[in-house]
Amino acid sequence: MVKEFPGILENVARFLISLHPSDPDIVAAGAILQVFAVRLLTINDQEPMHREEVVEMCSTVAVAFPNTCVYPEEGWKKACEEEEMLLEILISHHLFRHYFALVYAIEEINKNPDLLPNITLGFEVFNSYFNEAKATLSTMALLSGREDPVPVPNYKCWTRGVLAAVIGDMLSPTSVAIATITGLYRYLQLHHYMQNLHFKTSSGDEIYFDDRGDPPARFDISSWIYYDISNATRIKVGSFQINPSGEEQFIIDDRAIHWHPDFKEVPRSVCSESCPPGYRKVPLEGQPICCYDCAPCSEGEITNKIDMPNCLRCPEDQWSNQKRDSCIPRVVEFLSYEDLLGFALTLITSLFSLLTAGVLGIFIKYSNTPLVRANNRDLSYILLLSLMLCFLCCFLFIGRPSKTSCLLRQTTFGIIFTIALSSVLAKTLTVIIAFNATKPGSKLRKWVGPRLSIFVMLGCSLGEVVICTVWLLLSAPFPDTDTKSDTGKMILQCNEGSVAAFFAVVGYVGFLALLSFVVASIARKLPATFNEAQFITFSMLVFCSVWVSFIPAYLSTKGRYMVAVEIFAILTSSSGLLGCIFIPKVYIILLKPELNTKDYLMGKLVNT
Repeated sequence: MVKEFPGILENVARFLISLHPSDPDIVAAGAILQVFAVRLLTINDQEPMHREEVVEMCSTVAVAFPNTCVYPEEGWKKACEEEEMLLEILISHHLFRHYFALVYAIEEINKNPDLLPNITLGFEVFNSYFNEAKATLSTMALLSGREDPVPVPNYKCWTRGVLAAVIGDMLSPTSVAIATITGLYRYLQLHHYMQNLHFKTSSGDEIYFDDRGDPPARFDISSWIYYDISNATRIKVGSFQINPSGEEQFIIDDRAIHWHPDFKEVPRSVCSESCPPGYRKVPLEGQPICCYDCAPCSEGEITNKIDMPNCLRCPEDQWSNQKRDSCIPRVVEFLSYEDLLGFALTLITSLFSLLTAGVLGIFIKYSNTPLVRANNRDLSYILLLSLMLCFLCCFLFIGRPSKTSCLLRQTTFGIIFTIALSSVLAKTLTVIIAFNATKPGSKLRKWVGPRLSIFVMLGCSLGEVVICTVWLLLSAPFPDTDTKSDTGKMILQCNEGSVAAFFAVVGYVGFLALLSFVVASIARKLPATFNEAQFITFSMLVFCSVWVSFIPAYLSTKGRYMVAVEIFAILTSSSGLLGCIFIPKVYIILLKPELNTKDYLMGKLVNT
């Protein structure tokens, strides 16, 4: 017999009497419990309670509570003779605790006008004795409202209120027996009756049930301290609960935890340390889920929290920092005027443009001199003007790419270079026809004059114009970004739209250069006084060498260096034409004026 039981029964008796002092049954029950507690105190711990004493106590209880047992007197006495069960029922403070909790809850609900307005709850308690048969009989009594002598199914003897709901037993077998019968009468269990219920108690605690009638998860986290094998203390160190909004709340009080003296620090409950930002979790095959390795994120990916299972890819215009824990803006790159390379190319382009303009001015000033007139003055003007525009078109390649600059840069370069090479081809053909037309019976005399030059220039230029027009109509260039070529950089560039169209433009320019080279090679055997074919041959050799080298260099570079390669090819080929064809003539015009006479040129021709 546990020594604490008499004190528990004494407290229960006092509580019963204080709850309903005017109820004679409750007062009688309290008195009996007090007597029973006193008698328990007089029993020696080693001496068991005699059966006669138990039966006498049971009889007293049966007299005091004639309406609390669902069985006749013989059944009650037989149950009372089962000493162990009766003692467990009478002295178990756990069963009284559940009974008082129910009474208290119903009284609190009835006192609160906000919970069930205009409704008063009552209750009827039946004992199942942890037996399915007795639980079934009690359930039928509950449904019919009749207990003595036996309940009658489908017959209602209720005189007070209406049966609204049924609360099951504490054990599953008896609860299933109860639910089987109540289900036939369409009665739910309590938790189904209390759906979507949310209220506050007088102490301020929130009580609620979800749409299925289930209460929220609420758990106390306890730490057991064992002093020896039979002595232990439980201490609450935290809690876990789910709020009405569905938010999980997990609380741990580290100061309340008492660790074993052998632990020098708080022990770890996982087999792997947390992966810091910049790393991702890699599960270990065949190991628990809490065991994993930490792998660093790849370039362009980050993790900004601990223990992230996957790395996050940075946006297109951003890149991961060195620690891989945040995304930073990419370095924007293009060939700008502020760069050293861009500034140098701008300076060179400007110098060559001014030099070409100066040569054109000299030719215009000395346009009536024999040297200028003998070298096809009009074609020289067109060639110098086109060379100057070739130099100036380099500015379309420098600076931040835009829609306009992307549309114009390649097409402008192709058409202007075509005009320049067409004029060179026309000059060479004019020299060949001029010398061969002097032969007796030559049919080339009809081509002597400006008609041939115009025909050659228009015919050759029209081909490049057609290619550029088709290019712009079908797949025009547009501004684009390249984030793959260089790590951490975003290269602003012009997407050519159609690579085939781009190389068609360049290929057409190369074809004209090769044709001019072949024609100039034929014309260099003619008399040298009026013949500039040798200079044209050398200039075309330079031109073709530059553009043949341009193709592999252009394809092997990226970003601003690719643009710089094309600008370098334009500057080199244009300066080759300017230097090889016009610089010797400028030298004669400015420094050797005695050679710029008709007599000298005619004499030279005769001597040749």
